[in-house]
Amino acid sequence: MEPERNGANADLARVCLTVSQLNRAVSGSLQREFGLQRVRGEIASFVRAASGHWYFALKDAGAQVRCVMFRGRNSAVDFAPREGDEVEVHAAVALYEARGEFQLTVESLRRFGAGRLWEEFLRLRQRLAAEGLFSVERKRPLPRLPRAVGVATSLQAAALRDVLATLRRRAPYLQIVVYPVPVQGLDAGARIAAMLEAVSRRCEVDVLLLVRGGGSIEDLWAFNEEVVARAIRASSVPIIVGVGHESDFTIADFAADVRAPTPTAAAELVAPERSVLLREIAVRVRALGAAGTRLLAQRAQRIDYAVRILGAPRAPLRGLESRIADLHARMGAQAAQHLRRYRQDLAARLRSLRQGQAPLPLLERRVADLTQRLRVAQQRGVERAKVLLAHRQRALAHLNVQAVLERGFSILRDAHGAPLTDAARLAPGDAIAATLARGSAQLRVENAKPHEG
Repeated sequence: MEPERNGANADLARVCLTVSQLNRAVSGSLQREFGLQRVRGEIASFVRAASGHWYFALKDAGAQVRCVMFRGRNSAVDFAPREGDEVEVHAAVALYEARGEFQLTVESLRRFGAGRLWEEFLRLRQRLAAEGLFSVERKRPLPRLPRAVGVATSLQAAALRDVLATLRRRAPYLQIVVYPVPVQGLDAGARIAAMLEAVSRRCEVDVLLLVRGGGSIEDLWAFNEEVVARAIRASSVPIIVGVGHESDFTIADFAADVRAPTPTAAAELVAPERSVLLREIAVRVRALGAAGTRLLAQRAQRIDYAVRILGAPRAPLRGLESRIADLHARMGAQAAQHLRRYRQDLAARLRSLRQGQAPLPLLERRVADLTQRLRVAQQRGVERAKVLLAHRQRALAHLNVQAVLERGFSILRDAHGAPLTDAARLAPGDAIAATLARGSAQLRVENAKPHEG
């Protein structure tokens, strides 16, 4: 085989090749010689093209090689590669013929050194998801305006400084309680779970931020432990988890009530900015003032209308009062007239008596009779006046608006407060107000049928 291959190379060397022929031959030779290889290195110069392909370099301490991973292959990668990630690729060794550049065509890509941890992460995530621990129905809503916010992280963490600075800038009105806890290292997961249980038991805050900065999967592994996920779901306090960078996902992220891409984003999610709250309060105060003005105007219109409605029955009442006064005057005049006539008659009879024209007993009976007739006439006049007054009162009661409303009727008014008496003035969608015997209602016209008579 060796002599034959050397002979073929010798024949190839005697042929004058074009550049394309040379690159094609070299590319084929590389593919036949190496096939698919597993290569480990650190990602550098990573680019996501608009086409969806990935272009990057793999490097180590002494060399680097260009790589391409086409869209159909990189869609199966379950994490977002970043500059500096150490990965293992399964790739074909080839030559990019158009440029004559040596490159690897990557078929698959995974984190190097984290394979076991990554597989454990996937198994735990699948098991807890099947249990329903990550279901949306179990997520607790965040308080819109919390009074106190807790921050659980390491006191030496840069994430703590970022969170505190963001909260002081956005929401200086908040009370902040820091719960120090290790976020990396031996037993960090158990200590985080214990701290979450203590926060839930003490009920000092309305919402808790569980945060830490970025790192490798090993650095973040405390947030991938089952005990932490269960402590998050068992907490009585809503929890926002902001761990690592935007592309980092942990089991705690899935268990949290809200997942923030970074610690700073967690601080921004926990409470609205002070200036936004002030603007919203100003808008609501203006809306409340406008609503109060409209309500007062409506009530004033109702009062004006009620005054007009209640003013109308007083006209018959005033007429009745005038009639009663007239009757009293007429009755008094008649009584005075009768009295004068009786006195004149009595004086005439007395004169006749002195002259001996009539016996005294007859005159006394006549006086008594006239006196009795006067009393009867006065009493009948009073009774007639009382009957007329009662009749007028009953007529007035029929004109009383409240009495009409009590019988089940209502007063309808248009948007300007004017009474409605003709359906032709209405159109579907018009707003009208109804006054009942007790209270009022706002109505909207669905159909109006004008009078056809």
